[in-house]
Formats: sequence, structure tokens, C-alpha cells
Amino acid sequence: MEKFAIGLLLGGVCGALLTANNYKMRTLVRKGQEEVQNKLDELIDEKLCAFEEKDEKTTDKEKKEDGKARKSRAEK
Repeated sequence: MEKFAIGLLLGGVCGALLTANNYKMRTLVRKGQEEVQNKLDELIDEKLCAFEEKDEKTTDKEKKEDGKARKSRAEK
């Protein structure tokens, strides 16, 4: 999905810049580009945070299971 969004962004910006002949239109295109980039950055940041949280939970769970396994081996 990220690749599609980035491709869409680049295609739209390039097309708009090719068709924009005056300063006002180029300024509007740049402003729109910045807004889209900010939204994409937020989306990617959210996905990274969710991935990191999932990774931390998995790591914590593995540590607990590893501790239990060591404790049971020590008891034997």
C-alpha cells in the first residue's frame, strides 16, 4: 500500500508540475504535495509504532517463557 501511495503522490506531483504554467498553481501544487507527504509520514509512523508494540509484546512473552523453561530445568 505504501508503494502505491508513494507512486500516486509522485505521479500526481509530476503531472501537476508539468501542467502548471504559473507561479500560483505551482505554489498550490507544492502545498498539496507537502500535505500529502505529511499524511503519508503519519500513516507510516503509526504502522511503525504498531509494529514496534507488537514486537515488544512478542519479546516480553518470549522472555517469560524462557524464564519458565530455565526455572523448570533448574528444578530437575
